[in-house]
Order: sequence, then structure tokens, then C-alpha cells
Amino acid sequence: MFGNNRNEMRQMFYTAWKNFNSKALLQPLEQVIVTVIQQHPEYHALLADEASIDKDFTHEMGQTNPFLHMSMHIAIHEQLSTQRPAVIQNVYQSLKEKHGDAHKAEHEIMECLGQMIWQAQREQAAPNEQHYIDCIQGLLL
Repeated sequence: MFGNNRNEMRQMFYTAWKNFNSKALLQPLEQVIVTVIQQHPEYHALLADEASIDKDFTHEMGQTNPFLHMSMHIAIHEQLSTQRPAVIQNVYQSLKEKHGDAHKAEHEIMECLGQMIWQAQREQAAPNEQHYIDCIQGLLL
């Protein structure tokens, strides 16, 4: 799912949502995407119209990039399904119990994931998995 072409990645969200709404049979990845979209009703109108496929969402303008946000949820789902890093499942379960809400638990983990990605981009280096592990484990303190 993750590639270098922003519009192709975004198109996957539009297509999955369109297929879901037209009751088409969903591919497994589309089902994952739709599950995340369903958790974000604030993005439903955006995904109903492909006019925003080229839009830049900037933090400086107080905007959250909905595609990045949903992609990070999908990345966390992937980490949980592959149990990589090995501690992710325990951290996630503990946060779910703490908050009584899986979505809220994912948002906490997402902060650490975002920090790891930002640091890797800033340093022009590979993401530091140990820093990520330390961050997510720190959520339990």
C-alpha cells in the first residue's frame, strides 16, 4: 500500500470507500482501509469527492493530513498483525484496557510512530525501531 506516489496511495482510499458504498466486493486491503475510514466520519465527505486528491495538508495551516492519519492507523494494524515490533501487542492491549477504547490506544501509539517517522526524515536515515519501542513502552508508565 505504501509507495512513493502520493496520488496513487490516496486513490486507494477513494476506491475502497467508493466500493464499500456501492456494496462492491472488497479486496482484503480495501476492507482494512474501509475499517479505518469508518472510524473517521470526519473524513467521509472528503472521500466522497476526489477533488482533494492533490491537496496539500499542512501542519503550519493547522491541518491534519487525513490520508497520513489513516495510513498510520493501517501501519499500526499491520504491526499488530505481524507482531513487529514484538512489544506492540502488549502495549496495545494495555492501552486498550487503560482507555477502554482501541481507537484511542492507536492514537497514542500513533504519536510515537509519527515521532519516529519525523526523526528519520529529519536525519535522512532509516527509522529507529528502538526509539519507537522505547516511546511506546513509555506510554505505559
